[in-house]
Amino acid sequence: MANINSKATVASGAPNARLTAVQVISSVFSDGAYANIALSKALGKQKHNEQDRRFVTELVYGTVKAKGTIDWLLGQLVSRPLGKIDPMILNILRLGVFQIYFLERIPASAACNESVNLAKKFGHTGSVKFVNGVMRQAVRSKESIVYPDAAKEPKQYLALKEFHPDWLMKRWLKQFGFEGAEALCRFDNEPPPLTLRVNTLVTDRKTLLAGLLEDGFEAEPSKWCEDGIVCTKIPSLGILFDKYNNMFYVQDESSMLVAPILAPQPEQTVIDVCSAPGGKTTHLAQLMQNQGIIYATDIHEHKLKLIEENCQRLGINIIKASMHDAAEFNPEWEGLADCVLVDAPCSGLGVLRRRAEARWTKNKLDLKTFPPLQRDILRNAASYVKPGGRLVYSTCTLEQAENHYIPAEFLENNPNWKYAGFVHPLTGETVDELQLLPQRDGTDGFYICALARKE
Repeated sequence: MANINSKATVASGAPNARLTAVQVISSVFSDGAYANIALSKALGKQKHNEQDRRFVTELVYGTVKAKGTIDWLLGQLVSRPLGKIDPMILNILRLGVFQIYFLERIPASAACNESVNLAKKFGHTGSVKFVNGVMRQAVRSKESIVYPDAAKEPKQYLALKEFHPDWLMKRWLKQFGFEGAEALCRFDNEPPPLTLRVNTLVTDRKTLLAGLLEDGFEAEPSKWCEDGIVCTKIPSLGILFDKYNNMFYVQDESSMLVAPILAPQPEQTVIDVCSAPGGKTTHLAQLMQNQGIIYATDIHEHKLKLIEENCQRLGINIIKASMHDAAEFNPEWEGLADCVLVDAPCSGLGVLRRRAEARWTKNKLDLKTFPPLQRDILRNAASYVKPGGRLVYSTCTLEQAENHYIPAEFLENNPNWKYAGFVHPLTGETVDELQLLPQRDGTDGFYICALARKE
């Protein structure tokens, strides 16, 4: 069975923790909220102690990740279709089943009793009896549930055992084989470490790392990025943000690779066409030593505020953020930039570890919508590059239709462009493109390709 951080203990105040958890879960499943954002907001409002905060986090992420399997289990425990159950009552059942089946240290009695208490808060007498009956049936049936056979039904087996949708398992089995698909799923189910990009405008990695270690963090230098730090134990986020607030940006290691591959220089003109919330944009500014100008655009106006807030926190003043659709040509920028970054909108199948709900909100039909958009964005962005300038195209997906084939097709149709080789961050060899696979590389799935406009 996939392990979702199953070292749970019964936290003090756990009933309140479960109330917070089910409210967050409801906002995710019923209102379409992002789990990380909804959880952060809820924990910000509630006065849980640190133990309860960890418990709420485990309940939310675990239940959201395992939704498909939980619903399959519930389908064997209740006689009515799940769609006929009141949404909040259904989410209470999901939370309870998650605890009974996947958190071994949570007593079954506690999971049952607190599920009933939640039903009393959100339902009527009939709902309370229904939840009580389902929870007790879940306890009785736990040892008799039979999962599909891995050899005979690998797709169904992986989908249920490793908490991913059927359609994606079919796809990954074809791409990576059984062992590769299983390893990829297990990577997605593990809680990600906190990875920090050092703000080299105000400090360096050695100094920040020494401070974190002194304050009780367990951290080490990233092997992928010379500005990266990987934290495996965090005594307090409060310490991190209060003491080191302007010294870091939270960013995955794979994402940290993009800006150095584009390699902008001080005093250059740079355009980042899909820039929010600003992680790669601010990294570009660091590499430019906060000298020059970066035009950062995004299609969503509210996200531009995130860029501005991050610039203010990190002490960056060369980024000019504006709202613009990257798929629409901006004639004012034609031939203007030394460097252009296209971190393209994509299916995001490489970052399911960090987006717990995304595995259930995406579907295979969505995959067809991205390549046409990516082609349009790349074509427009390329027109902004000066002769002799560089462009980096990147995504956070594993889909080759969105990765290799997009720049390859562009080069086929644009003879005045070529691949711009760059140094692989680990091997030191020169490559034209880099595809990171979570199950192989231990990072989020990511694709990076560098192109150059001929003189």
